[in-house]
Amino acid sequence: MVKDKAALRPEIDVDRLLEQLEERYKDEEYSTIDGLKIDFEHGWVHLRKSNTEPIIRIYSESNSPESAQQLAGQMKAAMEEILGQEI
Repeated sequence: MVKDKAALRPEIDVDRLLEQLEERYKDEEYSTIDGLKIDFEHGWVHLRKSNTEPIIRIYSESNSPESAQQLAGQMKAAMEEILGQEI
């Protein structure tokens, strides 16, 4: 399991960003209970916004630490693509 976070600028609409990620991964099994959890064939990622800071917490699990880190990195890359900026 990997725990990570994506630091965002305060003006970013985090709820909208999570909606866009949900749309991007709509072909995967997912849940919007308490954030956005996406189930992939080889693991899962759970994204939760913080209510106290402009960040999204990223939790990922897979069959190896490297694979879990890759899933977290994939989510960060998707967020950067959607936002058009590095996070």
